[in-house]
Amino acid sequence: MIELETRELEYFIAVADELHFGRAAARLSIAQPALSKAIRRIEGRLGVALFVRSSRQVSLTPAGEALREHGRHALNAVGAAVRNARRAGDTQAPLRLVLKPGGDGGLLSGILAGYAQQPGARRVNVLFSGPADRTDFLRDGRADVGLLYAPFDDLDGLAHETLRTEDRVAILPLGHRLAGRKSVRMADLEGETLPHWKDVPGGAGTGPEVADVVQLVDMVKVGRMVGVLPRSLIEPMQVGVECVPVTDAPPSRLVLAWNEQDRRPLVASFVTAALEAKPHAAGLV
Repeated sequence: MIELETRELEYFIAVADELHFGRAAARLSIAQPALSKAIRRIEGRLGVALFVRSSRQVSLTPAGEALREHGRHALNAVGAAVRNARRAGDTQAPLRLVLKPGGDGGLLSGILAGYAQQPGARRVNVLFSGPADRTDFLRDGRADVGLLYAPFDDLDGLAHETLRTEDRVAILPLGHRLAGRKSVRMADLEGETLPHWKDVPGGAGTGPEVADVVQLVDMVKVGRMVGVLPRSLIEPMQVGVECVPVTDAPPSRLVLAWNEQDRRPLVASFVTAALEAKPHAAGLV
């Protein structure tokens, strides 16, 4: 038996996000008394308190924290199911490919040309993501396929094929103590300021926040930081910086990924085209 309706979950998530019944009601475009009544009804049905209410603030109980985490996933899954069902019935819908700006490893044009020759090929809409949300596009149905970098992007729940494996390089300002070397090790970079990538949880550097490679290179040029990136993300070589291979950094893989539950011919034909184009890509390792 399903104890909560989708609309009730939406009500709860809004209050859990805002921690304020008035703001949540405005966000949902409903009256505040109706929202308060709905939350009390949910708590009564579940038999647990979801919020601690006082005259000054609203906070989540442990039960509320758990429902917010799992409830958000449930809403995302329902939304993805609806979008996928509509797209499955739309024989003219374009295929949507997500990638980071400049994150195709030089392979995109060959893949698109190969896909155009596939029977039933559709128009391809290219979507550009932020630093770390490409997997979200695939999991919630906003994109059908994506070009991701492993091990940086989380591939859990995604099917994938490796298109290119490459080394990682240190991006250094001209005149840096390590510039001019044939190679460096990660230990050589100890004490250096590394970038804080926008919206990337955990493992971020302590340097200035950057959202893309262009911002990183600008900061490296003026000596504010150094970076370590897959080689293809910095090619062609930028003026004012030097790239040195990092011999003990784990290799980077450019992968084509899609939701592992998505078995539509639309996606399968694009994967086929990408794999057929792969051997012809210059610089492929």
